[in-house]
Amino acid sequence: MSEFQGVFPAVATPMTPEGKLNESAFRRMIEFNIEAGVDGFWVAGGSGESVLLDDEENHHVAEVVSDQNQGRIKNIMHVGAPTTMRAAKMAEHAARAGVEAICCVPPFFYRRPEAEIVEHYRIVGAAADLPLFVYNLPNSTGVEITPDLMKRIQDEVPQLSGLKHSSVNFYNVRAFVKMGLYCFIGNSRLMLPALTIGAAGCVDGPPSLAPEIWVEIWQAYQAGDLKRAEVVQDRGSGLADALISCGEFHAVLKTTLAERLGIDCGAPRPPGLPLTAEQHAALRKVIVEHGLAGN
Repeated sequence: MSEFQGVFPAVATPMTPEGKLNESAFRRMIEFNIEAGVDGFWVAGGSGESVLLDDEENHHVAEVVSDQNQGRIKNIMHVGAPTTMRAAKMAEHAARAGVEAICCVPPFFYRRPEAEIVEHYRIVGAAADLPLFVYNLPNSTGVEITPDLMKRIQDEVPQLSGLKHSSVNFYNVRAFVKMGLYCFIGNSRLMLPALTIGAAGCVDGPPSLAPEIWVEIWQAYQAGDLKRAEVVQDRGSGLADALISCGEFHAVLKTTLAERLGIDCGAPRPPGLPLTAEQHAALRKVIVEHGLAGN
C-alpha cells in the first residue's frame, strides 16, 4: 500500500467569468501549495464543488492536476456521484489521467441499505484499481460511515486504503486507524488532536489558502515538538473560524485565493453566490489580520 499521510488540501475549482475551469489559475493554486510543502491534494471534493460540475469538467480537472503535479505529490481525485455507473466511469478516467488515488462519497439522495453502499464501492474501486478513500461526509450525504459499515466495505473492496472523516463522531478516528486505514481528519481545526490518536493527516479547504500553517503543524508534530504544534494549531484554527464567518464557503475560498495569489478564481458555481461587498470587506480584514495579503 502506498503511503498517504500529511497535509492534503481540499482544493477549490477556479472558474472563468464564463463559468468554465480557469486552468491557469488552477495550476497556479496547485503550484503555490506544492511550494509550501503539502503532501498531496484532495481534488474536486466538497471544496472543489464536484457535485456541481458535470462529468466532463471533472475529467478535465483530473487531467490538469495530474499534468501539473507530474508525480511530485499524491492526488486523490473525487469521483463520487449519485449513480454507481457515473462514479465508476469517472474513476476509470481518473486512473487513465494519472492520479494516485480516488475518493468517493457514498451514494446519496436515496437512503441506501448497507449492502448497496458496499456494492457501490466495490464497483467503483474495481473500475480504477487504485487506492480508494471513502469520503465520510454525513452532513451532506445523509450517510454515516460507521466502523461496522467500513469493515463491510473493507472485506469486499480490496482497493480500500482509507477515508476522509468529516463527521462529528471524532472518536471513530481511532477505530478506523485500528482497522489499518489511513484516516484523514476532515476538519483542519482538529488536525493536531486527530494526529495524537493516529490520524494520517488532514484534508480540508482552509489549508489550501494557508498551507504553510498546516504544514508546520505536521512538521512540528513529526519532530515531537508538541508545544510548537499547539501554538500553530491555534493559529490555524483561528484562521479557519474567521474565514468561515465571512460567508458562503466556496465564495470565501475563491476570494481568499484571488486576494492572496493575485489570480481570478471566479464565482461559486450556481446556486452559490459571490460575497456581498460587506462580506468581502470583512474577509479582506481577516486576510490582512492573519498575514495572508498578497504582495
